Amino acid sequence: MFFSFDGLDGVGKTTQLRLFCQWLDAHGRTPVVCRDPGSTPLGERVREILLTSGEETPIAPRTEMLLYMAARAQLVDEVIRPALAAGQTVVSDRFLLANIVYQGHAGGLDVASVRTVGQVATAGVAPDCTFLLDMDPSTAHARIDRELDRMERRGDEFRRQLRDGFLAEAKQMGASVHVVDASRAIDAVHDEILAIAQQALSGPG
Repeated sequence: MFFSFDGLDGVGKTTQLRLFCQWLDAHGRTPVVCRDPGSTPLGERVREILLTSGEETPIAPRTEMLLYMAARAQLVDEVIRPALAAGQTVVSDRFLLANIVYQGHAGGLDVASVRTVGQVATAGVAPDCTFLLDMDPSTAHARIDRELDRMERRGDEFRRQLRDGFLAEAKQMGASVHVVDASRAIDAVHDEILAIAQQALSGPG
């Protein structure tokens, strides 16, 4: 089964993903953990370009989207698809939903076009269950206690558009995306994630 975590930076993805993977491991489902972009030699190099490049390296919106897609295509072929084929559980920090929201809803590219390119890049591989951690953008941003990356420096309006985009996509994508209120205590968020995961792992009915 393929799980993904997504949402604004600062909502607690890293913490919740770690707790979830610990729970999977304790229940005999040692997960294959990855991050998008990243987790392959190519993906990590692309990640560095996308997130740490300064003003001296302009990246046009369409170029940005395609770089993310290239890293994701490699991630799918090198890590995710083989793991799923072997019956393993995959947990990814972000996936295609992030591209659709960051470069589409908030970045100005045509959302349908980003989604179509994403289908090509992933060859149809998609999470069975996405945990969308939701929180007020200002609150989430205030929780970031490290140097901001290139995406995180884009301002309050960009973050508001991101949240709106995530929630709009959740409605459109239906049952595979679960919006989780991340403003609560860590344990409360974790408990809800586990309840969702247990239902997903038990299958229909």
